[in-house]
Amino acid sequence: MSRAGSALHRVLASLHHAAGAARWRSSCRPSPLLTAAPSRALIDEQISITGHFLPPHCPVTVCSKMHCDDGDQWEAYAHYTTDADGTVSLSRDHSVGGMYVGCEPMGLFWGLKPAPGAREGLRLRKKNVETPYLVHISLLEGHVCPSEGPSTELAAVMAERWYMAPGVRRTEIRQNGLVGTLFLPPGPGPFPAMLDLWGMGGGLVEYRSALLASRGYASFTIAYIGHKDLPGPKNCISVGDPYFKSAFHFLQDHHQVCGDRVGLFGLSFGTYLCLRLATQPDVNPSCLICVNGPVGSLSKLSDPDGRTEDFERDQTYWLYDDQERVSFKNVSLPANINPDNIVKIENLKCPLAYIVGEDDVSCASIDNANLIEETLRAAGKPELFTRLSYPGAGHLIEPPYAPNSRMSMWRIKPQKLMTVWGGHPAPHAAAQEDAWRKVLDFMARHLRR
Repeated sequence: MSRAGSALHRVLASLHHAAGAARWRSSCRPSPLLTAAPSRALIDEQISITGHFLPPHCPVTVCSKMHCDDGDQWEAYAHYTTDADGTVSLSRDHSVGGMYVGCEPMGLFWGLKPAPGAREGLRLRKKNVETPYLVHISLLEGHVCPSEGPSTELAAVMAERWYMAPGVRRTEIRQNGLVGTLFLPPGPGPFPAMLDLWGMGGGLVEYRSALLASRGYASFTIAYIGHKDLPGPKNCISVGDPYFKSAFHFLQDHHQVCGDRVGLFGLSFGTYLCLRLATQPDVNPSCLICVNGPVGSLSKLSDPDGRTEDFERDQTYWLYDDQERVSFKNVSLPANINPDNIVKIENLKCPLAYIVGEDDVSCASIDNANLIEETLRAAGKPELFTRLSYPGAGHLIEPPYAPNSRMSMWRIKPQKLMTVWGGHPAPHAAAQEDAWRKVLDFMARHLRR
């Protein structure tokens, strides 16, 4: 190309760029605006995201970015087309591409994924519930993939996503051997309450309890494995039945708790612990909520003499895929568990809601739900059992709008090991939203009577 031709090309390119800018920022129209309402909300609340003052029938990308408590960046984006008025509404309009498609008002939240180049095996879990997730939501020109190159930001807004509502009180509990955190709703009480039990990932997980307190329930979450304040090695369950009974009675006896309105909430191995605890003669919960968990266990709790065993000692039923990721599904098959280690479900006296992710590849949830239902029917107690079953949902059914991790890091030492959980993004998100609404309804029926 000659020098004259090159100069002409630069002039034409600059005119084209100027014309494009004028299309988006006309003197006859206000600058583009992006709103999120409410901009400060609990994690289980929908927000309305709307772009205003845009050219009609134009392609735009809406993008969300945030950092988790460990500092890793998560992001999601979706492609939309503005309407005849130059507006795009995520509550009304359909995404035509990006990380999800269709009308998904909260897709920018449940669709979040680790940004390119992030550490492998991440799972989004709130560690500090006293701070929010700060989500930067932006409106970009055209249909673009934000991580693949520069893009033009037309407008942006910040949204705060909280697990703790204003006035919720958080108290660390380290007494009588218990390691946990108590959350109390605002006000003097007394409140109905839940004992919150998680899985074998270990540690002290607080975010569900914080959200339950934000919804009016006292909630006590406890650690039982993998915590520095517990006795014994981190990979052993160094506590037994007395520990879990003590936790239940601590909550039941608290002066701001309705002692006759205490339930149990368990996910994964926490389901087994809930069922085991609920069938003890001196424990009387008002209801149980169990998510994708077993009725028995190959791993023993601490015995009366304090003897424990490494829960990874017996790997007979571990299954590995072609990428050496482990599935624990067969570990929880009732047929693989010694009958002496299966909870006597026929002794259950309170209502039980069991949530099933039909694409759970970490636990044989359908088989366990079937066994519970059959046992209660044979015992003349079919009315105690409620099943909530969700096609396409995986193991980690959590409060709504949290992104699902189909797989994540199980441990780093002595060697790196990834585990698979299952679940596909859109149906898993739908399951979390529906299940949480029904869980709150179930709790209201049995704890606020």
